[in-house]
Amino acid sequence: MTAATALDTTPEALCRIAADVAGRAGRRILELRRSGVSVAATKSSDNDLVTEADRESERMVVEALREARPHDGILGEEGTGIPGTSGITWVIDPIDGTTNYLYDLPAYAVSIAATVPDEAAFADGRRAVAGAVYNPRTDELFDAWEGGGARMNGAPIRVSDKGDLATALVGTGFGYTTERRLEQLVVLQRVLPRVRDIRRIGSAAYDLCLVGAGRLDAFFEHGLQPWDYAAAALVAREAGAGLLGRDDKTPPGEPLIFAGNPALVNALRDLALAR
Repeated sequence: MTAATALDTTPEALCRIAADVAGRAGRRILELRRSGVSVAATKSSDNDLVTEADRESERMVVEALREARPHDGILGEEGTGIPGTSGITWVIDPIDGTTNYLYDLPAYAVSIAATVPDEAAFADGRRAVAGAVYNPRTDELFDAWEGGGARMNGAPIRVSDKGDLATALVGTGFGYTTERRLEQLVVLQRVLPRVRDIRRIGSAAYDLCLVGAGRLDAFFEHGLQPWDYAAAALVAREAGAGLLGRDDKTPPGEPLIFAGNPALVNALRDLALAR
């Protein structure tokens, strides 16, 4: 990637900012994890945790983005909402996979995406034009910009060539409330018997990047928020993945998101939503 300046709004320049900030925040949360984890609050349920590291990471990311791009908006999972005047909004997840972080499981990530308004692209009305997802435990930095392909640690990545649902390894995730989990269980019962296996890794951002890297053949989940998927869905798409919503009239996002090889993803959606 070429050097970026504060006035450079090309997707590549925005990607460079996202990658740099995600890397710094990721290294910081790894340092904090070695000192132990302090749970600061819960959100939708007692299982939906916020740690002090989530809050520090978000503060760090917001400060860095405000310094680099003072006229941009910011939307953060832990409550940051800053309006902007440039047309660009940064969507950030300071730790995607907080439960993994709490238990010291090596699947959590900092996710940062530069987005622009686009009602047709995703259910939240934004389209990522640049983004980065960094897993500090594995030291894997995934990044992508619109039209520029996707990379892991600088090397190009590509979705798997799997087209047969029966031999596909499929990732998914579960919500935090009993009601949401029961809904997801119904879908899982349809999918699990018809695929090679299911993986529940615990970080949607990381899952989508693994689709982009060809380590998962496909992914689906109900109930994701913009900060969960903004950067990682771009990584998957630029790596060749097809992205679908609940139906052809509903863009991917909170209701449902399906990702995978285009030859596979339609069959996965049909199976998941079969009645």
